[in-house]
Amino acid sequence: MSQLVPVSRLAYDSDLTDRQWKRIAILIPEARNTCVKGGGGRPPRYDRRDILNAILYVSRTGCQWRLLPHDFPNWQTVYTRFVRWHNEGVFERMNTELRISVRVHQGRNPEPSAGIIDSQSVKIVANIGYSGFDGAKKVNGRKRHIVTDTLGLLLKVVVHEASLSDRVGAETILIKVRAEFKRIKKIFADQGYTGRLIETMKRTCKLTIEIIKRNEVRLFRVLPRRWVVERTFGWFGFYRRLAKDYERYPSHSEAFVYIAMSNIMLCRLSAG
Repeated sequence: MSQLVPVSRLAYDSDLTDRQWKRIAILIPEARNTCVKGGGGRPPRYDRRDILNAILYVSRTGCQWRLLPHDFPNWQTVYTRFVRWHNEGVFERMNTELRISVRVHQGRNPEPSAGIIDSQSVKIVANIGYSGFDGAKKVNGRKRHIVTDTLGLLLKVVVHEASLSDRVGAETILIKVRAEFKRIKKIFADQGYTGRLIETMKRTCKLTIEIIKRNEVRLFRVLPRRWVVERTFGWFGFYRRLAKDYERYPSHSEAFVYIAMSNIMLCRLSAG
């Protein structure tokens, strides 16, 4: 029988409550036995919930893996499990299941029929590679391209070099969105997505891109639909791991976006 190390500590604000854990426990795979010479395996030492709490702590505080508090499981174990769950698509599936739950809870169709696209350029730390310079934002780093539904819930994220234009980056993510979300027919976007992209998406993906133009008069005005995706980026501000891009691999950056959004939706569902 597996002998899991019990966690005896005061709870952090980032920890999952019992109600939250009960909702997502089925989505988190059990740890594999560590193979030993001669066959068989060693039972996992740490509980899945403790590992996930440690990952959420990194997401919320932005600390380095090696600087995880000692009352969490060993940092190498936490990081190894983070990579494994990411490779198995656990974080993206968790985002999907929670998004469906939120939409149903609000009386919406489980699958969206429209999306909103935008990008955010963020700086990287030195020497982690895969970066570029965004001349418009004057940022040397990476760009997060996201598509949300009309509630601001994340559908897809793609991280690429900041030097890649919005139109090129949008084509990559919109192809993925169209392949996964068959009901989506319209995408709302800002003026950075004008030009050939509109015709390309209409021809290849049967997607209509509607450009929301800025107010020509220099007065503050909430732009229809556009404010939704901007609010989503604002939500990410509460997760310090997303303040910069600290990940060596862009796919790990995407994983932390899914983790942040999943945690936001989990808190919303638990409060309701």
